[in-house]
Amino acid sequence: MNLPPRLAEHPTVQAARARQRQEPPRVIDADWLRELCLAAGADDVAFASVDNPELAGEREHAEAALPGTRSYISLVARMNRDNVRSVARSVANQEFHRTGELINEAAHRITRTLQDAGHRVLNPSATFPMEMDRYPGRIWVIAHKPVAVASGLGVMGIHRNVIHPKFGNFILLATILVDAPVSSYGAPLDYSPCLECKLCVAACPVGAIKKDGEFDFVACSVHNYREFMGGFTDWVQTVADSEDAADFRSRVTDSENASMWQSLAFKPNYKAAYCLAVCPAGEDVIEPYLEDRKGFMDLVLRPLQEKSETLYVLPNSAAKAHAERRYPHKPVKVVDSGVRGRA
Repeated sequence: MNLPPRLAEHPTVQAARARQRQEPPRVIDADWLRELCLAAGADDVAFASVDNPELAGEREHAEAALPGTRSYISLVARMNRDNVRSVARSVANQEFHRTGELINEAAHRITRTLQDAGHRVLNPSATFPMEMDRYPGRIWVIAHKPVAVASGLGVMGIHRNVIHPKFGNFILLATILVDAPVSSYGAPLDYSPCLECKLCVAACPVGAIKKDGEFDFVACSVHNYREFMGGFTDWVQTVADSEDAADFRSRVTDSENASMWQSLAFKPNYKAAYCLAVCPAGEDVIEPYLEDRKGFMDLVLRPLQEKSETLYVLPNSAAKAHAERRYPHKPVKVVDSGVRGRA
């Protein structure tokens, strides 16, 4: 290509032209890519084609994020189980946040290596979605769960979390987009690791998970995500609606204010995620449940059920009725979802 003399004589241009350029492989070797991902810190990995019909709903979003995307790289990072099960939810939340940092770091390293090999590649946030200009619509770049399922890394349980066949639901997921096909793609599991034990149903303090498999997303989000998005908006509305400081303090406890401040200063904290905590599925997880199911429930489920904690619900909701009936020892607080229109 003929360039204007001023551009052709630029040191950067001369250095680039002097460098021997190597074309990246047209097809990425799956075995090489798997070893790269595991060495970068992932605990498991699988691949899916952007043309996979089970992921048709993600294609336009992948194309918008990285035009020319050909493949998804689905990553798994394990969490420490007893941290997630802790009654002290600060311990569980620290585990979520720390594992999120680790899987984002692994995705970043993998992306750097593929980029340096000549590929166009992108790693969206593995944890908290950030496309807030779309809120309350789709605020994530790629939906990690369906990609993981299509890749063969697990199946969604009735609690709407992906259950890995070995690690159970004690995992976080990430997805990398790359501009080349991979030599071998995964396939969905031919069975579900979910045991349908319904411990997640018993553990959810607001009844979001139903025995028949139905899921009340709003009940889950209003309570568990109290310090995210909608819950924060409701807290701000309470500030705005209060006549003065005394009125505000009559509406919001010091503990709630401190918790909201902590989430803003550090990271948002989940109020429950008990469905994750009690799930016994997965080859590495299941043995204590098989050996003594009552003992497992006494050790893992009962402490969460017996914990005194505020439950956040919408007025006149099924979640409110469930919380008041099932957990009379847990204070119930009626709040607004903080979401205008339909999310």
